[in-house]
Amino acid sequence: MRKMLAWVALTLLPALALGQAYPSRPVRMIIPFAPGGASDFVGRIIQPKMGEILGQQLVVENRGGAAGNIGMEAAAKSDPDGYTIFLGNIGTVAINAAVFRSLSIKPQSDFTAVTEIVDVPGVLIASQSFPPRTVQEVVDYAKANPGKLNYGSPGSGSQNRLEMELFRQAAGGMDMVHVPYKGGAGPAVTGLVAGETQLMFTTAPSALGQIKGGRLKVLAVTSAKRIPALPDVPTMVESGFPRSVSGSWQGIFVPRGTPQPVVEKLFAVTHQVMKTPDVAERLATGGVDVVLSESPRAFAAFVASESERWGKVAREVGATVD
Repeated sequence: MRKMLAWVALTLLPALALGQAYPSRPVRMIIPFAPGGASDFVGRIIQPKMGEILGQQLVVENRGGAAGNIGMEAAAKSDPDGYTIFLGNIGTVAINAAVFRSLSIKPQSDFTAVTEIVDVPGVLIASQSFPPRTVQEVVDYAKANPGKLNYGSPGSGSQNRLEMELFRQAAGGMDMVHVPYKGGAGPAVTGLVAGETQLMFTTAPSALGQIKGGRLKVLAVTSAKRIPALPDVPTMVESGFPRSVSGSWQGIFVPRGTPQPVVEKLFAVTHQVMKTPDVAERLATGGVDVVLSESPRAFAAFVASESERWGKVAREVGATVD
């Protein structure tokens, strides 16, 4: 028995030492979208505190393109040593596999899930020159002007595109023109401000500055309840569209094969970061809720269920890549 216990202790020592020694150099966090969107908003807020607790610099790398696939593939193919982490979201990890046939990785099997960190409510926003001011007025306008309403999105297979398709279905069909943008929500919101499109779904942080600045108007939020950042804005449910309830969660992932002690350390550090009052307050100001997983395994199970849910929606609406 003593020999057995000694053997177990010896086999565990390298793993324990690895977890204690990690990290010994700067850590890279890949954000798969251009600056200006919700992922960049969240990543920039957690970056300083996470680096402080890790004891090493956390370097943010924005790698946008192909609805987040470029950054996601780069992260998945990085060395599984804990020095590359991926800020994934519902679109990249749960939706893209259902709409991109050329995807070179399988998100669920090529990443190890660490923890969910936030849930980001969405908003239905419109250009200031667009006449409707309520959701029902949008429906009436679209049906009275078939083919004349342009709506933007970060890409054909994005969650925001699927949200619009669900809205169109619930409204009994609306003939609108889809205008996909490259690089994430930031460029799509900029296009809306410029009048290239008239309407879009996006995450609240991606548009809050433009809304507060009077450059865009917000018609509804997609969360089940109103959000503190926009207390006077009705939900899609209040507006008569109960199926249009969704959020855009984000979480930490590492390449498959990353040592378990490193995964556990990142899990603990990330939870400590997200529970810091200053971090939580800054996220809440931008309309973002902190949501943490009970364990890496629980997060992996959640990702699997979300992939099944949104994969079904993508198939129902026939979402394809432009």
